[in-house]
Amino acid sequence: MLETHTPWLSLVGIGEDGLAGLTAPARTLVDDAEVLIGGERHLAMVPDDGRERLAWPSPLTALVEEIAGRRGQRVCVLATGDPLWYGVGVSLLKRIPRSEMAILPGRSAFALAAARLGWPLAEVETLTLHGRPLALLQPFVQPRAKLLILSDGAATPAAVAALLRDRGYGDSAMTVLEHLDGPEERRLDGKAADWQANDIADLNTLAVDCAAGPEAALLPRVPGLPDTAFRHDGQMTKREARAVTLAALAPVAGQLLWDVGAGCGSIAVEWMRAVPRARAVAIERKAERRAMIAENAEALGAPLLKIVAGTAPDALEGLEAPDAVFVGGGASEPGLIEACWQALKPGGRLVANAVTLEGEQALLAWQKAKGGSLTRLAVSRAEPVGPFQGWRPLMPVTQYAATKP
Repeated sequence: MLETHTPWLSLVGIGEDGLAGLTAPARTLVDDAEVLIGGERHLAMVPDDGRERLAWPSPLTALVEEIAGRRGQRVCVLATGDPLWYGVGVSLLKRIPRSEMAILPGRSAFALAAARLGWPLAEVETLTLHGRPLALLQPFVQPRAKLLILSDGAATPAAVAALLRDRGYGDSAMTVLEHLDGPEERRLDGKAADWQANDIADLNTLAVDCAAGPEAALLPRVPGLPDTAFRHDGQMTKREARAVTLAALAPVAGQLLWDVGAGCGSIAVEWMRAVPRARAVAIERKAERRAMIAENAEALGAPLLKIVAGTAPDALEGLEAPDAVFVGGGASEPGLIEACWQALKPGGRLVANAVTLEGEQALLAWQKAKGGSLTRLAVSRAEPVGPFQGWRPLMPVTQYAATKP
């Protein structure tokens, strides 16, 4: 048995070339392990010598807990390539201290694919669709973007090709790389517009060189998408006010936003598009608007947006404390601003917009009590007036913004 003050859990990245591709230290960890854990493909690479073996189930949660209970044994987890790049190592580190683990990564699929294609890896967007919604790809589809994607299986390339066609990116070049660095390695090339390959291996990495056609809508990740990008019923934070609002909310990677009175969800969706791993909860009382939120989240690349039915402040109870809160409607509701402020983490941002006199009065009273800034946003858009054009003003917006000490 291993003493618990030394690393007892080893995490070894292994490629399609099996044990032969491991470094000497990695091979030692595999050879010395009392328990081997991995996918069936990984375990098949190690000759069966009677040691205990455990295959990954789906989902992984139960086995992660079992691994944690093996403290004191020499346990080796085999994973594909670099286990900390969208790999099992991320889940293990959430449960087991780093000091108790030895981590030896192998060559990642991203590095191997970039080498095959001659793409500088620092200039490529890397993402995974393995076990994740296809809609997560949407924000990455931009003119001239180069994408490397870990596939969920054999059907992923065709699904990606269909998404690209729907977005007007049918001219995008696609390359499927199967079984990288193994004896069965194979490359398939084509265009999204006429992609027909259907005999693809489950283990594949997909490369996309995005090419926007003349009909492709430009949907950048910078906040302020066109209003027409969203399905809505007219009750939404308009493009100009939305860009200013997102700037005040200051999206930060990994942080959580509450979008209170979310309407069509435009603020929450753009928050999640703006930075990696951003999270959001959209709170909306009307069922028809919650349906619009779900549709917009799927179409614009925020399928992990959490949608909560109910009216604030009651609907806020039990939610994870936010890093930022946007109140897009109901600022005059008694106790709403106070409840949001109380829930906000220290250093968090509260932004509230009002278009009614009652809402303005509530924001003014709160600003006098707690500080912060008030801004009036007045926007006019040019519209036809007979044969001419004239300015048609949108409803002015009073915006309150503050950072919690």
